[in-house]
Amino acid sequence: MIEVRRQAPQGRPLADAPPSVLGDPVDFREKALRRKLIAGNWKMNGRRADGLALARDLAGRAAAEPPAAELLICPPATLLMGVAEVLAGSVIALGGQDCHGDLAGAHTGDIAAPMLRDAGCSYVILGHSERRIEHHESDALVCAKALAARRTGLAVILCIGETAEQRDAGRAHEVVARQLGGSLPQGLGAAELVVAYEPVWAIGTGRTPTPADVAEVHGHIRAELKRRVADPAAVRILYGGSVKPGNARELLAAGDVDGALVGGASLVAEDFWAIARAAG
Repeated sequence: MIEVRRQAPQGRPLADAPPSVLGDPVDFREKALRRKLIAGNWKMNGRRADGLALARDLAGRAAAEPPAAELLICPPATLLMGVAEVLAGSVIALGGQDCHGDLAGAHTGDIAAPMLRDAGCSYVILGHSERRIEHHESDALVCAKALAARRTGLAVILCIGETAEQRDAGRAHEVVARQLGGSLPQGLGAAELVVAYEPVWAIGTGRTPTPADVAEVHGHIRAELKRRVADPAAVRILYGGSVKPGNARELLAAGDVDGALVGGASLVAEDFWAIARAAG
């Protein structure tokens, strides 16, 4: 159930932790190119009344206190057009949770990238671990979807991440490099691409990597981007996996972390706003 709390969060985010505890040193000249992005993935949650109420609450907060970070919410498809109306004139962007690799056709139950664009979306989440696992989506399929999104003018949030078994076997770097290489269309640039690192073992489990763990993997992703895109310094890399108000500031301060892909906490207005405020 989506929960809307009307009381605004109190207090301000603390100063960033020193880089020495956050992994490898960050090139802050490069990081300055990337405005943080806080994206809420509502997943399969929300009916019309509570979904629109949550969107109105967030739009009102954003109008009263313009956020330092870019904000994005990704409701289920049934709510997209209604939420788009609520967000009209707001700084909050709208995104879809998936799209098909074809732009139209006989694909019962699927949604095409042009439909998302028509509904008011500017982003689409692709390759989420729940899609890769529950729907057996391959890197090649995710790549086809990314191409469709690009042709439609949607920016892609490309999700990659390892399972607990893969991490315990020391294969985290190998897995994220393979997923990135297989899912990323050639020629996709920073204006069209956001990468979201989601350690599968941390999604919905309450387990969260340390900031140093996150910085290590994000640094590896950045190195892989330098091999695959023309403007790697401008590509934002989000962290996703049990991001909450209590750990957001520390995670967002880690090296090469340019924002967060938020799951459960994005369903509570106060919690999502607290995470947004922690971004800057």
